[in-house]
Amino acid sequence: MSERPTLGFIGLGTMGGPMCARLARAGYTVHAYDLDPQRLEAVVAAGARAAHSAIDAAAEADLLLTSLPRPDHCEALMRAGGVLAALRPGSAWVDLTTNSVPLLHALAQEAPAGVAVADSPVTGAVDGARGGTLTLFLGGGPDVVARARPVLEHLGRVIDCGALGTGNVVKLVTNQLWFVHAAALGEGFALGRQHGVDLGVLWEAIKASVGDSFVARHDAPSIFAGHYDPSFTLDLCLKDLGLIAELSHEVQAPLPMTVAAHETFARAGDRYGRDTAELHVARQIEEDAGLSFRLAGDWTPPWEQ
Repeated sequence: MSERPTLGFIGLGTMGGPMCARLARAGYTVHAYDLDPQRLEAVVAAGARAAHSAIDAAAEADLLLTSLPRPDHCEALMRAGGVLAALRPGSAWVDLTTNSVPLLHALAQEAPAGVAVADSPVTGAVDGARGGTLTLFLGGGPDVVARARPVLEHLGRVIDCGALGTGNVVKLVTNQLWFVHAAALGEGFALGRQHGVDLGVLWEAIKASVGDSFVARHDAPSIFAGHYDPSFTLDLCLKDLGLIAELSHEVQAPLPMTVAAHETFARAGDRYGRDTAELHVARQIEEDAGLSFRLAGDWTPPWEQ
């Protein structure tokens, strides 16, 4: 692979689109593809080249990046869609999807001879994807990690996690904690509001205390505004919680907080629909307690900043 590899990028959704656009603006030749023509047009406007198909994007690539919502989408694309077989010997595939570790290992075994595979799921939300401030959890052999790192560093901080699949283990642990925090934040707001504490005061106290977290700082404004952050759905939360549950089966100890978070998100999905915004886990507490978590302010959504 040359020092400036030709990239393929498949999956131009909420996260993939901004990441692809950043790489194109960084000067890489990027052959991009998505089933949605409007998403493809958006990255072409940023300098990417429109591939005629997913297979064409893979065949042109020294380094193929995929960013898909679910493991079953990844499996369909790479297997039935013929993308894995289209990769040239000497190329590499880096999957940015939050994915199933067993599936990744199986697909790596099926890759053509001479094709390296790595996983690098990302965290940092859509504003991180747009601003290049994501954290990427990279798993793979030393050679493919060395090839992928300079590209991925245009998207944010890259953490080497170990062998193939460890990137997704780390990502799922971070999501495990995120979901626990998100479920708990609404409970804390309810406790404070019920006992007469101004919500703005409570929020400032949380941020200035041991209760501080990324969730408190980044996600609370979406609760205050009442839109609950539609950039990530309850369905995607429950997908990740299912993957976390799969990993949990190998731990020889109960994980009650993780189970409770899964149940809380499942109840929200049943009540509001799985296609609704992730922080409806807080809305259900508001409704059940007869409280309001609205707070006046200029709560510009992160994806509009």
